[in-house]
Amino acid sequence: MELADRIKSFEFLGDRLRLYHESSTDPELRPLVDAADSAFAENPWFTPKHIRLALNSLGKTLDHDHLTNWLACYRDRLLQPVPQRRVGVVMAGNIPAVGFHDFLCVLISGHKFIGRLSSSDARLIPAMASVLIEDCHAWQHDITFTTGRLEGFDTVIATGSDNTSRYFEFYFGKYPNIIRKNRNSVAILDGSEDPGTLERVADDIMCYFGLGCRSVSKVFVPAGYDFSPLIKALGKYQEFTNHNKYCNNYDYSKSVFLVNQVPFTDAGCLLFREDPALASRIAVLHYEYYQSPGEVQTFVETNRDLIQCVVSNAPFPFVSVLPGDAQKPGLSDYADGVDTLNFLLA
Repeated sequence: MELADRIKSFEFLGDRLRLYHESSTDPELRPLVDAADSAFAENPWFTPKHIRLALNSLGKTLDHDHLTNWLACYRDRLLQPVPQRRVGVVMAGNIPAVGFHDFLCVLISGHKFIGRLSSSDARLIPAMASVLIEDCHAWQHDITFTTGRLEGFDTVIATGSDNTSRYFEFYFGKYPNIIRKNRNSVAILDGSEDPGTLERVADDIMCYFGLGCRSVSKVFVPAGYDFSPLIKALGKYQEFTNHNKYCNNYDYSKSVFLVNQVPFTDAGCLLFREDPALASRIAVLHYEYYQSPGEVQTFVETNRDLIQCVVSNAPFPFVSVLPGDAQKPGLSDYADGVDTLNFLLA
């Protein structure tokens, strides 16, 4: 397929995803509707609301302007004939359709996609692939999915935990590869945030139950910070305590803190704990006080390889996103800061 045809086909998929967000009754959307229903039935963390949110976020990026602007700096290489590679992609399953960007990068660069699906998310991306194939049957020769052993590949992109990354390094080390590990995100507050900003920070913390690598697991606050406004902003997520799996985690952590006499603040749907660690458990938010912005800057720069995203209204020398944008990555926001498309075009 020519580059223009590949772009046009993903625009078609974008149209379908945006339409799904607006109304799921259109018969042409049946593959997406069925996949969403099955995904929720198989994985209760994937609520219908979160699935719709994830697919709509993807749909917004898959239009002509976003796609062509993203590809502009790669265009000369994309137009050059290159040997088609078979790219094996080990996909994560922590939030709905989290592996889509790798799927997009492999196909838009003209390679064959061999995806090993996560058992936690085995429905959504195959459904999107079926929409692409509906638009252009040529895709069926370039897209393969498996839930078993990944085989027949030339190049590998694998996303997992720090533990699985060691296995990936051993098994895939002899191939050209991108291997991703655990990452977390942080927010930097200064106490001047208005209620609307704090509601957006709450979204960055709680969206997808805090399971994403772009979910804020820790906040930095100035000494003497009053958490009351942030706790109030989190009120709209009180419904999470009705979610069985989330509530189990919330109750478990609360019990552990109480038994071990660990100081914490109960926000009703989230437990605040002062802790220097970057990663936090489900339903727990770590916080740390700072005396000067320079302290936070040092932390971020020292832990750059562990941080996916920094949320802040204040200017810092490192890249950050505005409150509310943590879960709205653009096409150029590559996981772990590694340019996937550049890797595939090398």
